[in-house]
Amino acid sequence: MSISYDGHVHSPFCPHGTTDQLEEYVEEAITFGYKGMTFTEHAPLPQNFNDPVPNKDSGMSEKNLNEYLKAVHQLKSTYAGKIEIRCGLEIDYIEGFEDETKHFLQRVGPQLDDAILSVHFIKHGDQYTCLDYSPTAFKELVDSLGSIESVHQKYYDTVLKSVHADLGIYKPRRIGHITLANKFQKEFPFESRFQAEISSLLDEVKNHGYSLDYNGAGTVKPLCGEPYPPDWVIKEAINREIPLVYGSDAHSAKGIGQGTEMIMTQTLSSPYRVSRS
Repeated sequence: MSISYDGHVHSPFCPHGTTDQLEEYVEEAITFGYKGMTFTEHAPLPQNFNDPVPNKDSGMSEKNLNEYLKAVHQLKSTYAGKIEIRCGLEIDYIEGFEDETKHFLQRVGPQLDDAILSVHFIKHGDQYTCLDYSPTAFKELVDSLGSIESVHQKYYDTVLKSVHADLGIYKPRRIGHITLANKFQKEFPFESRFQAEISSLLDEVKNHGYSLDYNGAGTVKPLCGEPYPPDWVIKEAINREIPLVYGSDAHSAKGIGQGTEMIMTQTLSSPYRVSRS
């Protein structure tokens, strides 16, 4: 079985991505023979959350949100009969900002076909750090939490909180790149596979009826070199019959298809529609 759907694609509305146009992403997906794709731009962050990255560019600007939604919905008719396009967002789970995120989803959810819930920001004390921003930021977390292992533990604890969080009826049902803490593993090696923590996390993903983002971006990160999550985690997910949705996590048109050579394609599913029940 070849990959037929890319469920995690960014766009020119991403402030830390490229200016490649939406149509360029779609044409690349068609070239790969995909039958469908979901644009999942980084949603605007809560207004009272202080983005910790230097350029304050982790999420889309709120002022661009409606334009993004309109542009993606327009693509559906433009490419009707050629490829299915779904309009989505990548929603950040930020510990302590659950109410703000729930209210945002209540407002925007009716316009979405699909969505991903991801953890990028780690709360430590009264501060937040973007886990995957840079090796320097990761080192700040190591220094704050005391060890590399403590950073991974805190990350998995936060992802578990995201699974349990009450974010309303439009809460995303796909959990993003659940081993993102491995992004800099070649510079910050660790011995534990965190098998107990990941297994417990997978149990809860299964119990909630969620799916997983099978993300190819880690394969092109020089300090990672593997998908998020790696093979052993995928096998555990398969054992639990958790649906897996390939996502390139492309931030440029040329990123469509990245990591497919390391993806177990026979395991893949198509994404769910956003719940409206």
